[in-house]
Amino acid sequence: MRERGWRVFAACRKPEDCNHLRVQGFDAPLIDYDDSATIHTGLAAVLDQTGGTLNAVFNNGAYACPGAVEDLPREALEAIFSTNLFGVHELTRAVIPAMRAQGHGRIVNCSSVLGLVGLKWRGAYVATKFAMEGLTDVLRLEMHHTGIRIVLIEPGPVTSKIRENAIPHFERWIDWKGSARSAEYETLLKRLHEPDESTDRFELPPAAVCRRLEQALESPRPRPRYYVTTPTYLAGNLRRILGTRLLDMIMRRN
Repeated sequence: MRERGWRVFAACRKPEDCNHLRVQGFDAPLIDYDDSATIHTGLAAVLDQTGGTLNAVFNNGAYACPGAVEDLPREALEAIFSTNLFGVHELTRAVIPAMRAQGHGRIVNCSSVLGLVGLKWRGAYVATKFAMEGLTDVLRLEMHHTGIRIVLIEPGPVTSKIRENAIPHFERWIDWKGSARSAEYETLLKRLHEPDESTDRFELPPAAVCRRLEQALESPRPRPRYYVTTPTYLAGNLRRILGTRLLDMIMRRN
């Protein structure tokens, strides 16, 4: 986006990551979706540097907490919703006044193929993305006459460290040895600890998401949704065409 002429404020939740990006010449405010203070201080720093204007925000922060739904304690759901949804919502609300004042803006939320269909062992993450889909849909309806455009990007498998980063959350919240599914968890653990070289055959690099972000930010009439990867297109079509029972039959195999 910087190469396309945008001034990019590349926010991070860790000071060391902010410093890394600053060395590369980026403005990099500290914003952690799980920390309200950083959301408001980080945004204030951005608006101070832009004179109070902001053309777009790309909400792209989330983590996963693998485990069967029956093994997810309430606290695990509260924690993941705090980051994956509540922080996104808080930042979104905070940027709207600046966009209203200037009469335009783009808010782009990064959802997932798992905001379209559910998948076993991913209930916590799926719940946050389904919720994001609904909240974003309503916001798009409400912002229709404001000049603020609301967009969802829905990637499927994209190269990242989400699986590696999920391990601490699994270890914190899931008592897999005491679960009725302990034998099944053996397979899940092997998948979680597979080396990074193991990839999904449909996996695309992050640049695939960036191309959709360009369209979402630069199109005169952005689409409400942009799919990324073959599984997302497939899931979206299956959800429209099939009934719940047939879709369940397909998803149970994955």
